[in-house]
Amino acid sequence: MQGREDAQRGYLDVEALAGELLVPGSVFAFLAKNRGRLFPDSMMEDLFPSRRGRPSVPAPVIGSVLLLQALQGLSDRETAEALTFDLRWKAACGYGLTDTAFHPSTLTYWRRRLAASKNPHRIMEAIAEVVAETGILKGKRRRAVDSTVLDDAVARQDTITQLIAGIRRFGRDVPGGQDLVTTRATGYDYTRTGKPDIAWDDQDAKDGLISALVTDALALLAAVDPEILEGKAADAYALLALVAGQDVEPADGSDGTDGRWRLARKVAPDRMIATVDPDTRHAHKTQARQQDGFKAHIVIEPDTGLITAAELTKASGPQNSDGAVGARLIAKDPTITSSSVQILADSAYGSGEMLAALALTNHTPVIKPWPLRPAVEGGFTLDDFTVDETVGTMTCPNNITRAITAKRRVTFGAACTGCPLRARCTTSPRGRKLVLHEHDALQREHRHRAKDQDFQHDYRTHRPMVERSIAWLTRGNRRVPHRGVNPNNAWLQLRIAGLNLRRLLTLGLTVNEGSWALG
Repeated sequence: MQGREDAQRGYLDVEALAGELLVPGSVFAFLAKNRGRLFPDSMMEDLFPSRRGRPSVPAPVIGSVLLLQALQGLSDRETAEALTFDLRWKAACGYGLTDTAFHPSTLTYWRRRLAASKNPHRIMEAIAEVVAETGILKGKRRRAVDSTVLDDAVARQDTITQLIAGIRRFGRDVPGGQDLVTTRATGYDYTRTGKPDIAWDDQDAKDGLISALVTDALALLAAVDPEILEGKAADAYALLALVAGQDVEPADGSDGTDGRWRLARKVAPDRMIATVDPDTRHAHKTQARQQDGFKAHIVIEPDTGLITAAELTKASGPQNSDGAVGARLIAKDPTITSSSVQILADSAYGSGEMLAALALTNHTPVIKPWPLRPAVEGGFTLDDFTVDETVGTMTCPNNITRAITAKRRVTFGAACTGCPLRARCTTSPRGRKLVLHEHDALQREHRHRAKDQDFQHDYRTHRPMVERSIAWLTRGNRRVPHRGVNPNNAWLQLRIAGLNLRRLLTLGLTVNEGSWALG
């Protein structure tokens, strides 16, 4: 049943005994005074429809605990210990001096309850309501967008480890799967622990093991009808199908039907890197910096540093690109009420799709354009070619005009023969060929506008704040605490709620005649 906080303070209430020791303007001091207003009991009523049973942790307490945990980057056990031994935590959460915390597993229980509810991000929304009530974002017509890679909470697995783990999971979760593993997966002993006992520097031995594992996996997949599976069984089947195909290819001179396989010579797009967390991915923020994990995307208001929208996604895939997620966040940002807002971002957001999405909503992109790379070093770029979309033609720097095909391709071909500008245009013996983006006109116009002094001033003045917000977000919390996109996205929302509350306090958050205001 719903637990409620007792309004009557205990004799050893820490806030009453030593509340003056809390740093004024700190999150601890704020929660000690205002947790009941910020997280009222009514906030969690839908999670406990029954009036029977043992009372839950009161909403003001659990809301404060979850927010402080995400803000300080503590594990569940560390959080319980802080609530027991740290006087600041006790004061913020209304505990008495000799009170002990609940069991750490209680936090897991609450996260699951919230995740299964209709409003899983209610704590973030409570802080958003404070932001709205202060009016701090009224008239703010700029937003900055950026992303950062967060390390995952698991270890990267090689292909052999993934295949063995996938077959074991198939045996555990698929009805009758263990019997199938025993009778049909005979290429390896899946009950043994540790690494397979082979000569790892012998390529033939590795290929033999790969062949045995893939053959076993395919035999198990063929023995079960996936249409009748659901829940964990369907997930186990899909996982095994994925790991049996993403990293392997038939051996030389084989089509796979003879059971000969080898590791593929290239990495599969959107490769799953660990069976224990199928959502984590290889991330390439730059060519030099490679990480495994997830991407956190945020939208901020540059003058205040408040994060107005955020989402955690997989680190790869076109639907998770900076431009795709950035456009999605801008569209659903509840603080954007004007139809014309400046959107600031680096070149990762300069895709044609992002520019088109902003154009539809009449927002102004102040985004660093994608750099143009000439086919010949120091030669002509795409902007040196003139495009006429009305008649569907492109004209090269030598005033030769060719039609744009239905697939947006332009071929100059034989016209390049004997051209005096060829050395600056192409090295191909067949002449210059170009493929125009669907939103080429928008990109051209944007590159031209980016040369304007006002554009560059706004970009240099207002975008850097998002880098500071990213630094606040990742300080001591570069590694996510959970597995999977949804649990880690819930953690991200909690952390941002804590960061926004701390930022509001820095800006002078107070209570004025019963309303949130800035002092």
